[in-house]
Amino acid sequence: MRILVVEDEVSLANGIAEALRLNAYSVDIAPNGTSADQLMFANFYDLAIVDWGIPPPSGIELIRHWRDEGIEIAIIMLTARDELDDRIDGLDSGADDYLGKPFELRELLARVRTLLRRSDKSVHVTYQVDNVELDRRRVEVRLDGNNLQLSPKEFALLEYLMTRQDEVVSRSEIIEHIWDDAYDSVSNLVDVVVYRLRKKIDGDNPKRLLHTRKGSGYMLTSSRIRPA
Repeated sequence: MRILVVEDEVSLANGIAEALRLNAYSVDIAPNGTSADQLMFANFYDLAIVDWGIPPPSGIELIRHWRDEGIEIAIIMLTARDELDDRIDGLDSGADDYLGKPFELRELLARVRTLLRRSDKSVHVTYQVDNVELDRRRVEVRLDGNNLQLSPKEFALLEYLMTRQDEVVSRSEIIEHIWDDAYDSVSNLVDVVVYRLRKKIDGDNPKRLLHTRKGSGYMLTSSRIRPA
């Protein structure tokens, strides 16, 4: 899942981004409304976290603009304004949730998970494909009931493929959903992460879950099958 954080307080923006990345989300940061708008129209995001008081355009103006342009991603508004009228204005602007400052990162993460589930019926707290289980809340994966150590990118890739099981997913779709704006388009990072994930969930099993479809992308099947 890819998230845009729009926050001009550098330490807060970096703290939010670090917490999200530790939970296997891909994150881009924008320090003002102008750069946030440019990123939004250049990339695919599953959710945006937007501070009200950013340099122009303000968070509330930015959200209204996005909604007017038909952008329907989930949005959490952050602000030190905590009066009832402010909360109503924030929600009426098009925000899906409103979180007053200061806040606990654990609560923000919980709200992110909740909004992602609401906005996409394919997003769940837990998934199971054959003998592999993924728990988004705990950021844990189990193979045959035993904990499996995955890197944040391996976890994010597995989660995304689980939401698209039995579908061929292209490299460009994977990049859009689980890498941030710093991704080097000429690198082979996608192939490396796929290889490492396959080694961990399939190992030497002749029947695999993760398959390569040459020229098309990758597919996670709903049960183990022999490679074509």
